[in-house]
Amino acid sequence: MRTCIAILALAPLLLAESAAGLKWTTPQGWKTEAARPMRAATYSIPSAPGDHEIAECAAYFFGQGSGGSIQANIDRWKGQFQRAGQPSDAKVDKRTIHGLAVTTIESSGDYTGMGGPMTQQKTTAHNYRLLGAIVEGPGGNIFIKLTGPSKTVEANRKQFDALLASFQKE
Repeated sequence: MRTCIAILALAPLLLAESAAGLKWTTPQGWKTEAARPMRAATYSIPSAPGDHEIAECAAYFFGQGSGGSIQANIDRWKGQFQRAGQPSDAKVDKRTIHGLAVTTIESSGDYTGMGGPMTQQKTTAHNYRLLGAIVEGPGGNIFIKLTGPSKTVEANRKQFDALLASFQKE
């Protein structure tokens, strides 16, 4: 019996659309990708007309109490975008969705956060956009980061908003 309970307790970490005591729905038109370390879900988003690369939306879950503070993540995400060698402006808001506290961020410019913190050689992608959110769940925070070419991300703003609106407690 204990083994079954332990397996059930881990199940939210294994499902692509639930983690930290939360569940959500994949936006229409987004493709669910294979599992990756530290990610609860990864979605690829087809490029919009005029863009030549796809966008990616990742939902990260590092465990309860892990992944850094909300402010530290917002500050790091802000620092990943530049204009003319200076940090880009970022719009940060707070709201409540289905009783869950959500902090959102939006920025654009030259994206220097490609490859993650473990990458030795940094790459810069020009004319990129970020729509990000941190959803505070009962089992920890879910960090959601949609990055990609500006037109593609902007064309998927409604889907990103639908993703956030779908978050609810399990």
